Amino acid sequence: MKEPEFYRKKLDNGVTVLFERRQVPVVAVASSVKSGAQYESADIKGISHFLEHLVFKGTKKRTVQEIPKEIESKGGIINAFTGEEITTYWNKLPSKYFELGADISRDLVLNPIFEKNALERERKVILEEIKMYHDNPSTHVLEKVKEMLYRKPFNISIAGTAGTVGKLSRENIIHLFNSFYSTNNMVFSVVGKCEWEQVLEEAKKFSKTQKQIKKIPIILRNGNIVEKRKGIDQAHLVFGFHIPKLIDKNRYAAEIFDSVLGGGMSSRLFQEVREKKGLCYAIKSDMEQSKDYAYEIIYSGTVKEKIDEIKKIILKEIKKLGKFEKVDLNEEKEKLIGLNQINKEKCDLTMIDLLQEEIGGDARNYYKYEDNINSIKLEEVRKLSKLKGYSFVSLIPE
Repeated sequence: MKEPEFYRKKLDNGVTVLFERRQVPVVAVASSVKSGAQYESADIKGISHFLEHLVFKGTKKRTVQEIPKEIESKGGIINAFTGEEITTYWNKLPSKYFELGADISRDLVLNPIFEKNALERERKVILEEIKMYHDNPSTHVLEKVKEMLYRKPFNISIAGTAGTVGKLSRENIIHLFNSFYSTNNMVFSVVGKCEWEQVLEEAKKFSKTQKQIKKIPIILRNGNIVEKRKGIDQAHLVFGFHIPKLIDKNRYAAEIFDSVLGGGMSSRLFQEVREKKGLCYAIKSDMEQSKDYAYEIIYSGTVKEKIDEIKKIILKEIKKLGKFEKVDLNEEKEKLIGLNQINKEKCDLTMIDLLQEEIGGDARNYYKYEDNINSIKLEEVRKLSKLKGYSFVSLIPE
């Protein structure tokens, strides 16, 4: 297979540039800031997410209507997301409009105006978003298991709480923007059909600024909680535990471990809990991996009388991975390598994966995935079956 045409460079203005060239006439562009919810103290939780929303309400160059219209009128997509360690503003367009996509993504991170009336309107929007997460049982238990896995302030939702979001002032927002949104904390990433020289030309248009971001310690813990709620018919449960981080040697063993447990219909939990016993409709695993933290979650929805049975099966299947066989390891490696290749089809997914690897250390790691997965030994996966502890959350009908 031909190696992708990839470039990575840190410019004099402090911006890190990532670029993968493709032949399909589409291009994904992102301007990202290496800051997010994990850098927030408890009293301002949700501020990075609030700021991400507000950026779209107008810049020095564009109104709230013009920002999406300029992209969507060309058939493009524009969006953003806030994570624990990164905030990203991205768009995807026909490649002939690359300069437009680059200009808009740059405009969003350099020139927001944070107009006061727009800020108050958006506060109401985010408060509704927080209610939406709470009222959705499956989303709520996923938020709760994070609370059980970590101590404050890290365990608080990325969106914040009604209390913290309700108190955030325009001055708070501007202070965060001025403190974190500097070019030495920015990554400009492009995947699609354009030239390296074009990408560099756009990246050089970021005016140099420099700020240092202080980390807030992330403290691990484990805990259990049962909540009751009126108006629901199904019980929702989440089992969670800490796993190797992106910078850890056995990070890829954790991917295999996750895939075996709950990765798709062929996974052990799906087969055991749903297919053999009919205990649920949904059961799946997922993992969150970063350079500073990582955890695995297993979610299921069932009747409340079957919660303990499902929990016992989860613990049993995890323990059984202590005797994981070579033939199973080879199957999982092929599965994960295949999924990785399929995900590369979309330029925006590749761009986000490159960003994650860059935040974790070096974007070039993305292209070593097959070798890294293939290098995993049987014992590295088996070792993960020995849990040092776990968290458990259930939300049941009252």
